[in-house]
Parts: sequence; C-alpha cells; structure tokens
Amino acid sequence: MSGRVLVTGISGFLGGHVALQLLNAGYTVRGSVRKLSKADKVRDTLSRAGADIARLEFVALDLLDDAGWVEAMDGVRYLQHTASPFILETPKDPDELIRPAVDGTRRAIEAALTSRVERIVLTSSIAAIQYGHADYSRLMTEADWTDVDSPTTGAYPKSKTLAEREAWRLMDAAGRHDDLAVINPAGIFGPLLDEDPGTSSTLVRRLLDGKLPAVPKLAMSVVDVRDVAALQVDAMTNPAAGGQRCVASEGTYWMSDMGKMLKPAFPDRRVPTGELPTLLLRVVALFDRDVRDNMHEMGAMKRIDGRRGSERLGRRLITAAEASIATGKSLVQYGLV
Repeated sequence: MSGRVLVTGISGFLGGHVALQLLNAGYTVRGSVRKLSKADKVRDTLSRAGADIARLEFVALDLLDDAGWVEAMDGVRYLQHTASPFILETPKDPDELIRPAVDGTRRAIEAALTSRVERIVLTSSIAAIQYGHADYSRLMTEADWTDVDSPTTGAYPKSKTLAEREAWRLMDAAGRHDDLAVINPAGIFGPLLDEDPGTSSTLVRRLLDGKLPAVPKLAMSVVDVRDVAALQVDAMTNPAAGGQRCVASEGTYWMSDMGKMLKPAFPDRRVPTGELPTLLLRVVALFDRDVRDNMHEMGAMKRIDGRRGSERLGRRLITAAEASIATGKSLVQYGLV
C-alpha cells in the first residue's frame, strides 16, 4: 500500500489502532494531536506495538480551531477522521460535546475537499442510529438515524448524529457523496496500546474493580477495536464502502452477560453477574443525575444489524468475550484495576 493518510485523534484508543494497521500495511501516517508535545508518547506507543515509525509524522490540530487544517492535508491521499469527544458523564451544557464533534468534522471535511483528498473515512457511531425511536422490537440497520429531537436522545448520540449528518451534507454539496465512507462502531473494547484507558474501557474497569455488587439491567452492543480499525482501513480503498455507512458490532449483550464473559478469565476478582433491582435504581436516580438521565435505557435491548462489517472483512468479527477479556488483561497489565 502507498500514500499518506491523515489520522485525526491518533493519540486516542481507536486512532492508535488505525495508525498501527496503516503503518503495518505500508502507508505513511500523519497523525494529528492537539499539542505536538504528545507526539513522542504516540511514537513510543506505536513502536512498542511493532510499527515502523519511520513513516510516522505529526501535525497539531484542534477541533475548535481553523488553524492548520488545510496545511495538514498537503500531500494526503486519504483522511481517517477518528477524532471526536467522548465522555460518560452527562454534560451540563450539551454543546461541550456537540460543538467539537460537529465543528471538528466540518473543518476536517472542508480541508480534505479543498485538498482533493481521494477518500474520507469518518468514524461515527451506532449512537447516530439507535436513539430516540418509539419501537425497539425490530433490528436496526444503517438505514436508521437517531432522532435528535427526541427528549430521550442525550448529548453524546446527538453529537454523533449531527456530526455525521454534517459530513454527508458537505460531501453531497461538493458532488462527492461516494468519496465518503462512514463506520458506525458499537462500544469499542479490545487491547489497549498504552496505559491510557480512555473512556472505552470504563465498563470493563467497573466490572473488574470489585466495587459493584451487581449491575443495572442495561444492554450494549460490542465490537473489538482491531475489527473497527480493519474496517476503517478497508474503507479507504474498497469500492463497496464509498457513499455507505457500515455498522461495526459483534452483538448486543446485557451488562450481566459481560460480567459472565469476564468472570472465568479473572477468577481472583469479584466480577458482578447479577442485576440490580430497578426499584433501587429509581431511588438512586433521585440523587444521581447520570443514573436519572439513563433510566429510560433500563431493560431496553436495542439490537443492531452488524452483518455488513463482517461481510466487508470476509470473516466473523472478534467475539465480545474476547474483546472484553483483552481489555481486562490490558487494564491489569498497566495496573489500572
């Protein structure tokens, strides 16, 4: 493989894995960080993972600042826009998530269009698909969109939906619809590349830290970071990916199921496998805003069709059990639990 790829958010969990696979495939990678002082850490991380960092370079970019975006695209053949804010707590001001997600996507897309980048791969989320619907009895697909006007749609799914909508709008306005490929991953687990746990590993950390006697009846869809990165790289050159969304999800599981997956691999830890009574959670919700904001999710199994991702890669996706256990082993390795 040849050509230079700009990877925004290279210091993040997914961005690092995308860069690793690109470097291993022979591409030159230009990674964006908010401050160039972070470059050495990313370089060391990818080197330890076995990448040839001779083809790794860095630029400083900020999702909320116009400076440097067009210059960063100089000589770039493909754009991997993985950078986007992700926090677990409900922000007091939704714009804390929405503005950088939407404005950052706009800056990245506009700069790529100005520089005639061949294909843009955007990391969206299943959060841009599965929120605000009245009926969850059916299997949701890439044809579905989150209803941002629904009172049950929180800041994070709203940010991902508006950012992806903005990307498609800009590409359509430029007459380049098929030069955008979108990956919509589920909750991303898998091996960490360094000691920064980010936010993706939070669920596994909570299941392994011994503080939870039981878990809420919450469901989540899961995918391994290595599969998401493979889909991102594939989408740069796969004709079938152009102008399409692609869900990346191995399956949907209750939190208690996740505990049961982890328990045999960590026999020395108290891993919860039982569920908390809904009545107790309602009491907790009176005093905890984050619990209160997610009460509507309790007991809801939002199933999503993940077949397209598997078809693109030509194989079954890494199982949720393997992905979550890999996360857990990384957390133990780095002394994070």
